[in-house]
Amino acid sequence: MSEELTGLLRQLRDLAGRSLRELARDIDVSSSSLSRYFSGQAVPPWPTVVALCKAAGRDPRALREVWERAKDGPRMSTVTTPPVRNDLPHDVTAFTGRRGELDALLGAARNASVVAIDGMGGVGKSALAVHAAHLLTADFPGGQLYLDLHGFTPGRERVEPAEALRVLLTALGLPPGRIPDGVVGRAALWRSELATRRAILLLDNAADAEHVRDLLPGAGRSFVVITSRRRMVELDSAWPISLDVLPPQEAAELFVASAGGARPGDVGEVLRRCGNLPLAIRVAAARLRHRPAWTLDTLVERLREGELAVSDVFGMSLRQLDPAQRRMFRLLGLVPGDDIDAYGAAALAGIPLANARSLLEDLVDVHLLQEPAAGRYRMHDLLRQAARSDDAAADPVPAIARLGDYYLSGMLAVKELVEVLIPLPVVVTQPPPALPDLSVYDTAVDWMNTEWANLAAAFSLAVELGIDAPAVGLGQLALLSEARRGGVARLVRGLEASMPAAERLGDRRMLASHRYLLGAALMRVGLMKEAAPQLRAARALMAAEGDLDGEALSLMKLGEVLMYTGDAEGGIALMRESAALPLARGSAVRLRVWTAIGTALVQLGNFHEAHEIATERIEAARGLDRQTERMCLDVLGWAALGLGDAEAALDFAEQSAEINWMTRHAVFEAISLTDVAVALRHLGRVEEAAARHAEAVRILERVGEPHWMARSHLSYAESCLATGHRDAAARHLRAALEIVTVNGIEYLVPGTRSALARVS
Repeated sequence: MSEELTGLLRQLRDLAGRSLRELARDIDVSSSSLSRYFSGQAVPPWPTVVALCKAAGRDPRALREVWERAKDGPRMSTVTTPPVRNDLPHDVTAFTGRRGELDALLGAARNASVVAIDGMGGVGKSALAVHAAHLLTADFPGGQLYLDLHGFTPGRERVEPAEALRVLLTALGLPPGRIPDGVVGRAALWRSELATRRAILLLDNAADAEHVRDLLPGAGRSFVVITSRRRMVELDSAWPISLDVLPPQEAAELFVASAGGARPGDVGEVLRRCGNLPLAIRVAAARLRHRPAWTLDTLVERLREGELAVSDVFGMSLRQLDPAQRRMFRLLGLVPGDDIDAYGAAALAGIPLANARSLLEDLVDVHLLQEPAAGRYRMHDLLRQAARSDDAAADPVPAIARLGDYYLSGMLAVKELVEVLIPLPVVVTQPPPALPDLSVYDTAVDWMNTEWANLAAAFSLAVELGIDAPAVGLGQLALLSEARRGGVARLVRGLEASMPAAERLGDRRMLASHRYLLGAALMRVGLMKEAAPQLRAARALMAAEGDLDGEALSLMKLGEVLMYTGDAEGGIALMRESAALPLARGSAVRLRVWTAIGTALVQLGNFHEAHEIATERIEAARGLDRQTERMCLDVLGWAALGLGDAEAALDFAEQSAEINWMTRHAVFEAISLTDVAVALRHLGRVEEAAARHAEAVRILERVGEPHWMARSHLSYAESCLATGHRDAAARHLRAALEIVTVNGIEYLVPGTRSALARVS
């Protein structure tokens, strides 16, 4: 569907000034269908467009041509083909020199499958590889993939083959549920996927041959370019290209281009002081470009202030910095993530935001810092090493603690908009100088998504350095992102890694929250036996601290563990014990507990009581807690279906899907879409049901969450059986069995096997 039509439809929605549900009722279209039209997933029929225009008070004739183009464009199928990826970094501005090496690399793309470029740091390996890859894009329509392996990045652990394969397979569009755990399985799948594509892969900054061996393709016509500071003599299949420093003529061309033109004086002496090294030449030229009064002789004079080595160029640049600029440069060398924004840099340095922005711009101007996107800053590996070496004795802990507090503060702002009922007594020791405006839901979620890799890197470094408060806080607040992104397995690992820090802090409320979150996360990935002890420990700690909300939620989760493992009556008993606690009147926690009881009653077949519980509480939930409202709608839908009212079940499921779509909670959206599909199937709308089932499976395959993915396949299989499609049912059952077996979701194995046996 065209972005133009999608944008116009959203404008109509905004002009109508009604909720999605109200609009759906007024124009007689389902909420889930409207959600798909407004999100660009499908083209609406023309009568629906006319109805939307009427609701918004607009003339539909102006949209007819746009609608015709979108209607005649590519149609969506039940199986989506991932778009071709182009992950290449920006090409080097005014690429200069390396004519022979570039010709060799372009020629090798026609005759070889692997090229390995080696050379010292700063010699221009990545620049050559990226420039060539951009020139070869049209020859490799299967995709252009890039991965920095961080083999020589100061302060960064290298990307190990298993993780590299996961990233690459994900880039090809494979869902997490299809990616095996081990290197051997992932490498085999990677080779299989590349065999049918003609793609170019740039593996930058490899440590050695073993670092990349498992990442190389087998059969097929893909092309791999590796860069490393070491020669890949152990890779028999690799065509080697070794880079030395630039020859004098090319070095002079690069210097003049980078300096913005020629200047009077001896350029040869400047190049000799730079060792003809491209990175050093660019840095020296940047100093000259920003000083119109300087001649080359002035620059040479500055370069003579030290030994005749490449480091002198960096040293010269550092000597030209004032103390504030030099301090910022040193601190940026400590940044654990790939990049940083101005707010993070201000926190890192403990200075006002305006000062940080000015210093960052100064460092960009002299090529000591890169700005690959507006407001995002990163540092070349060689410069990162220079920054760390400039004050090697400095203690990194204070700066990393300040950076951790910035990410903590941002995540706490996000938490205000993303409902989390469990108390999280996170401690911010040093509030950052400034935060971006995170008062709007979508803006807050976008910030969290943008910063997530950097936040995770800061968390890992805080754990490593023993900075306990940020380690624990970031470990807990990861719930806000990982639960919606399909990263609950990562959440488990993070909570386990920061558990010693939570114990060291000596705050029993914080430790209780940590154990609760770990137990809930273990439950989400289907590890019920492991979840129960953590939840019991959390319940005991919360009871000792008088935290009734926390105790109630822990009891509720323990009840859910029993429910999921087949003891619904025992689960209800624990949940009723939770509801009996003297919680505050109108408590969101009490509402949440009662909706969990309703869910368990549905499992027992007590549909009337479940319906009554949800009906009594849904109005209180509206406007108080969207996720509790969603849970009430789920219970109402399941109960309605159990009572034979599929129309009502469909209505409730679509309302639930709308909430999850609006809150951008992909996992819950998939669950709601599955409920929509089941209701549609009961209404005899088989094709629509199949489409919703397929959509739910696609979402869960994209985000992971094996526990829910297996359940979605099981539900899909039931619908296939009900419509007589036994082969399709068997396929979904086998997919479910593979997921539960690979991921060790033991309690789902017996039922899945027995269902498959019946079908087979």
